[in-house]
Order: sequence, then C-alpha cells, then structure tokens
Amino acid sequence: MERATALPPADRREPGELFGAGFTLFADMLVLSLATTVASLPVVTAPAAFAAASATLRDSAVDGAPVTARGYLRRLRARLTGRFLAAGLLPPLLLVVVLVDAALVRSALPGAALMAPALALTVLGAAVAGLRAIALDTRLPLRAGVRRSLADPRGSALLASAVLLAALLAWGIPLLVPLLAGPLALAAAAVEHRHGGARTAD
Repeated sequence: MERATALPPADRREPGELFGAGFTLFADMLVLSLATTVASLPVVTAPAAFAAASATLRDSAVDGAPVTARGYLRRLRARLTGRFLAAGLLPPLLLVVVLVDAALVRSALPGAALMAPALALTVLGAAVAGLRAIALDTRLPLRAGVRRSLADPRGSALLASAVLLAALLAWGIPLLVPLLAGPLALAAAAVEHRHGGARTAD
C-alpha cells in the first residue's frame, strides 16, 4: 500500500488557484509596501509603519495568518507610542549624514577619503540595527537591535545586503521607492526569525 506524500503547506493550492502561497506572500508584501509608504509620510511614523509591516508579514509567513488592512492598522496603532515616534526622528538625521557624506565624496577636503566611507558604514550599520530592533517587538529595543547585529554577523550581513539593494534600486529606479518598504520589512522579519527573535502578541 503506497503512502500518500503530504505536500508542505507552502506548496498546497486550493482548487482553481493558479499560484501557491509563495506568490500570495509576494503580493501581500507589495500591498504592505504601499501601505507602509503612505503611513511613513509623516516621517516620525516610519518606524511604527515598518514594525507593523514586519509583524504582519512574519505572522503571514510563519503562522499562515491572513494579511488584512484591519490587521495592519491594528498593529500600526499599537506601535504609535512615544518611543516609536521619537525613533522617527532618526531617519531624517541619517539622511543628513548621507548628504554630508555625498558632499565629502565630491570635495577635496583633507581626510575626506577616510571620512566618507566611515560615514557610509555608520549609516548602513544604523539602518541594520534599526531594522532588527523594529522586527523584535512592540517596545522597539534599540539596544537589543545593536546587540543582535553584533551577535549575528551573518544575519546582519544579509540585512545590510537588502538595505544596499534597496538603496541602489531607489537611486536607479525612483518609481520603485513606494514598493521597497515591504521587502525590507520582510527581510528584517526573516533575519530575526532565523535568529530566533522574540515575539509579542499583537
């Protein structure tokens, strides 16, 4: 008697369904990208928007929870706290550092050849630590994000690659900017899940 081989959940399809769960997650990621971009327009809400997207995609990929606008908004409201809003001041600061770095690259000031790559690495490291903190839980533990970045260099390297790719796409194809938030949120969630990141009930 032959044993039936059960397909993994990611390969199962409903009758008449053209695409598997992997494509569904991809489509959800794109929709959440647009929602996150809109929610990030006030700038100070960007960390909360990314954290809500990361939690939504994590629950969808790990637990099979459906991605809904109500679920995303619920997670977003839970993260609109003083700590998240204060962290929203960091992206403009990093942007200023990037502009200063770009000016140094074009200048002939003494020490510019050393300062420019140092500032670039600082911005990249801050982005990685921030994304890891965002993916952890609703309390936005920035120190924990830094510690996990140092303790898990492989995961941090993967996340840094995602940040660099997103930056290159934004620079080369500006029209893709509204669609980049979802992949970054998913990358942060995947790295933290791989590292056994903490989860909290949303």
